[in-house]
Amino acid sequence: MKKRQIVFIMTDTTRFDMVGCYGIPEMHTPNLDQLAADGIRFDKAYTCQPVCGPARSAIFTGLFPHSNGSFTNSYPLGDNVKTIGQRLTDNGIHSAYIGKWHLDGGDYFGLGRCPDGWDPDYWYDMKCYLEELTPEDRVRSRNPAVCDEGIDEDFTFGHRCANRAIDFVEKFNDEDFFLALSLDEPHGPFLCPEPYASMFRDYEFPKRPNVWDTLEGKPFYQKLWAGGALKRDRDNVKIRPWRFFGCNSFADYEIGRVIDKVKELAPDAVIMYTSDHGDGLNSHCLNNKGPAMYDEIAKIPFIVYGFGKGEVCSHPVSHISVVPTVLEYMGIPVPRLMEGESILPMLKDTSVKVGEYVYTEFTRYEVDHDGFGGIQMMRGVTDGRYKLVVHLLDPVDEFYDLETDPYEMKNAIEDPAYREVRNKLHDALLDHMDVTRDPFRGYQWESRYWRDDAPAPTWENHRYTRQRENEEYEPRQLDYNTGLEMEEASRIK
Repeated sequence: MKKRQIVFIMTDTTRFDMVGCYGIPEMHTPNLDQLAADGIRFDKAYTCQPVCGPARSAIFTGLFPHSNGSFTNSYPLGDNVKTIGQRLTDNGIHSAYIGKWHLDGGDYFGLGRCPDGWDPDYWYDMKCYLEELTPEDRVRSRNPAVCDEGIDEDFTFGHRCANRAIDFVEKFNDEDFFLALSLDEPHGPFLCPEPYASMFRDYEFPKRPNVWDTLEGKPFYQKLWAGGALKRDRDNVKIRPWRFFGCNSFADYEIGRVIDKVKELAPDAVIMYTSDHGDGLNSHCLNNKGPAMYDEIAKIPFIVYGFGKGEVCSHPVSHISVVPTVLEYMGIPVPRLMEGESILPMLKDTSVKVGEYVYTEFTRYEVDHDGFGGIQMMRGVTDGRYKLVVHLLDPVDEFYDLETDPYEMKNAIEDPAYREVRNKLHDALLDHMDVTRDPFRGYQWESRYWRDDAPAPTWENHRYTRQRENEEYEPRQLDYNTGLEMEEASRIK
C-alpha cells in the first residue's frame, strides 16, 4: 500500500524570480529547477501576508493571520488554533518540524520549545541552533563578514536543519509522515560557505521595468517607504545583493541534499516547496517586504512534486490552501474551520480551477518596534489578471490590470474602464472579510472614495455574526439569541 508521505520545504525571503525556473537561470538553483521540471510550477502563487511570522501562521494553520492571532511578528498563534502538525498527529500521521518557526510569540529566534503535535525529537528552531554555539560563535553566526574568512557548511543553520531532515527520512521512510523543513536562509545574515559565499560577487540582477516607477498616483506610505530611492537616477541603479543571492544558492544546495534522500528512500513522497514572501529589490523603489501586494513582494515560488511532470499552472493559488490540501491528500476530512480550499484536484489535473480569488493582507510588521511603517491596514485580492489593494489608513488604493500592465506601474483605481471588474473584486474582498471573521472589518473598507455605489455607512455595519466552527476540538458554539447550539455559523445577529 502506498504510504502517505509529504515533505514540505520552505525558505525565507526567496522572491519568485530568485528561483531559476521562474525566469532567471543565473540564480543558480539547480535542485529547485529540477523539482519544477519533474513536478508542477505555479506562476501565480501568493503569500497570505508578506511578513515572516504571519505568512507562516497561514501556511501551518489554514487560517489567515487575522483569524489565527499571529497577524504580526512576535504575536503567537491563538491558544485554540491548531496547526497542521496537531491535526495530523491526532489522526495518526507522524509529523516533524525542523527549522524556523516564528509563531511562538518569542523574539526572532523563538523559544526553543516544541509545540504540540510535532515530534519533539526533531524539533529544532533557531533558538536550539544558537544554544549549540559558544557565545563567540553566536556573535559570528550573525555577522555576514565571517563568510569572507571562510566557514564550513556545518556551521550554518541550514546545513544542520537539512541533516536532521535527512535523518528523519532515513528512520521513518516506511511510515506515513509529514515533514516540514523551514530554512532561515537566504534571509540575512546570509551565512554560507564557498563557492556560494562569493558566487555572485560580480553579478548584477536584471532590473525589472518597475525599477523606474515614480510612484505617481500610488499610496503615500509607499513614498515614505521608498525614501531617498525616489531621487536616484534609475539608469544607474545596480541591484547587487551578492551575499543574499549566494545564500539563496546555498539554500538550494541544502534542499537538494534532502530531495535526493527523499527520492532514494521515500520515492512516492510528495514534495512541496515555497517561500514565505519576496523582496522588493528596488522595484517600485522599495526594498525588503511590507504592506504591499506587488508581485515582487507578495508573489512567491510554489512547486509541487509527485503529480504532473513539467507542468506550469497559471491559475492563482494561495498559501491558505496548503493545510486543506495536505489534509485531503492524507485522507483526513477538511474541517469547516479552514479558510482556504484544497487544491488537490488542481494537482491531479492542472486544467481544473479551484477558487476564483486569492487574498493577501497586512496589519503591521512587528509589535516589538515600529519599523516598516507601524500599523498599515491593507487587504488585497487578485483573480490572476486584475488586482485590487485597499489601504484603510492611506488616501490612495490600488488597482492593476496585470495583462496590460504586468509590472504594476499604472494605478487604475479611478479608471472608469475598469469600474465593473474593480467593484466585483471589491465585493469579493468585503465578503471574504466577513466570511473569515476579519476582526478589523467595518464600513470603512466599503466606503471608498472610488466606490460611488457603496451603501451609506451604518453603525450596525452588516449585522452579521460568523461563529467559529472548530468542532474537531471544541463543542459547537451557542447561538446568542437562543442559548442553543447554533444551526448556522453565519447569520444575521
